[in-house]
Amino acid sequence: MPLPKYIVRLTADERTQLDDLSRTGTRAASVLIHARILLKADVGTGGPHWDDQQIAEAVECGASTVYRVRQAFVEEGLTAALFRQKPTGRQYRKLDGAQEAHLIALACGAPPEGRSHWTLRLLADRLVELEVVESISPACVRMTLKKTNSNRGCGSSG
Repeated sequence: MPLPKYIVRLTADERTQLDDLSRTGTRAASVLIHARILLKADVGTGGPHWDDQQIAEAVECGASTVYRVRQAFVEEGLTAALFRQKPTGRQYRKLDGAQEAHLIALACGAPPEGRSHWTLRLLADRLVELEVVESISPACVRMTLKKTNSNRGCGSSG
């Protein structure tokens, strides 16, 4: 099934703004490429009305980039088509430095009675039990231990 075609119609104001932007060249390369894509895709009066493949070859980018820029322009407007969106799903650290130190000390210490070694789940449960954190997943424990140099499984620690 072919992808839907997003038709770009620039106003005279938008065309002038994009011309100025692409001529000065004082923005990020991605912004300049997006501006040139929109100028080439314009089907309004005075627009060249190129297809995606022609535009991709002319501005030296992928056809999917052309498609996404067209889509962003039609659905969200000029600003969204030119500039990359800021990431919104920022993941903040679950453990601070003191909590990480506590986890590492626990992992390097003796395992619980009846066990030969610590598991990620045991470490997570123990941190909650000791009230170091309110809750933590074994995956978070794994990632925290992975980024430290205190790997007991290898011969050298650095």
